[in-house]
Amino acid sequence: MSDRAVWRGAIFSAHLLEVAPPGGRRAAREIVRHHGGAGVCVVRDGRMCLVRQYRVALGRATLEIPAGKVDGQEDPAVCAARELREETGLVADNLEFLARSVGSPGFCDEATSIYIAHGLREGERCLDEGEFADVVWVPLDDVVDAVAAGLIQDSKTIVAALAAKTRNLG
Repeated sequence: MSDRAVWRGAIFSAHLLEVAPPGGRRAAREIVRHHGGAGVCVVRDGRMCLVRQYRVALGRATLEIPAGKVDGQEDPAVCAARELREETGLVADNLEFLARSVGSPGFCDEATSIYIAHGLREGERCLDEGEFADVVWVPLDDVVDAVAAGLIQDSKTIVAALAAKTRNLG
């Protein structure tokens, strides 16, 4: 197998691979390598904390759990705590690992580590430069209904909402 980077950016890189799948014939594959990310499931008083933000790639606003990209070799739990504080102003005493979500395994290795926040307290919100996000608290049942209706399509948010529901966090 060969792996050649054909483009490198600050967040991801594009690679051309030559692979030998079962059957023995070589084939070319285009993939994206990504540092990954981390997100936080926050439920308080039956409501789930979501962030509404415009996503350029989709051309529309989405509702997602607080999350962001891992910086280099950063521990995903550190990333999750940082993003929770930056996007919502919330600080968690403890983050419990929940799951890893892989959104597009057919062409991208990006994986998002998802945590459940425990022991919340208010801190100072500090969005990144150029970032615009509104914090909304939505009843957990409404979030699960929005997932079922296809209104929430973000994989990390779907994982977090369904896990919160099955764990009776709401």
